[in-house]
Amino acid sequence: MRTATYFFIFLNLSLAMFEEPAVYPLPFLVTSVLEVLCLLVFLGRLAHFATVTLHSVFWRDTKNICIMVAILLSLTDLAIYGVLRVYGVRSIRWSRIVRPIFLINFAESRQIRRAFRSIRNTLPEITYVFLLFMFSLLMFSLMALKLFGERNLQTAEGLPYFRNYLEIVFDLYVLVTTANSPDVMMPAFDFSSWYALFFIAFVIVNTYIFMSLFLAVVYNNYKKHLKVMFERGGMACC
Repeated sequence: MRTATYFFIFLNLSLAMFEEPAVYPLPFLVTSVLEVLCLLVFLGRLAHFATVTLHSVFWRDTKNICIMVAILLSLTDLAIYGVLRVYGVRSIRWSRIVRPIFLINFAESRQIRRAFRSIRNTLPEITYVFLLFMFSLLMFSLMALKLFGERNLQTAEGLPYFRNYLEIVFDLYVLVTTANSPDVMMPAFDFSSWYALFFIAFVIVNTYIFMSLFLAVVYNNYKKHLKVMFERGGMACC
């Protein structure tokens, strides 16, 4: 039963690869039939829970309520999408975002729920580090706008270089991953090699210091919450 549940959960999640817009597109009829099959299996599994559980316990369990709501939303979205498709109206399958609910809320997914709870409890404690990182990113972007925005620099494609604040924020955000390094600084470097110091300082502060700090905070808090959950018997209450 556990293997079958995981199989249909995986099948339901993998449908996103075959639905429009798709990596490997399949006819709508095929994907819709597979989705309805998965939802019927989930509904049957839920009915099985109801037969072996006291009704008062079953209806107080938020996991069961979440699964029922996800099934209802998925069927409603599928029906609306199918009707609109018949009339030639393009729409979006918004119910895709509820599909991970099946992975988290079935009884077989205790380990996943435990990890999810630890992540959820960790998020508030890393907010301050994230806000500090965003403040640093915004300040460096403002400095870049003042340094390069008034010098009429252009990229290799002939586009304006660092003249729009939001575009600067995005480019420097990508630079944190070093994905656009050193291309992002070449127009400024060609103008004056001293401008390379700005990008070196940015990478040191944000990539090597803030990202290491962010990773350390996430890891330590996640480990702490996971340890507390085990000490309180988290496995028994999942």
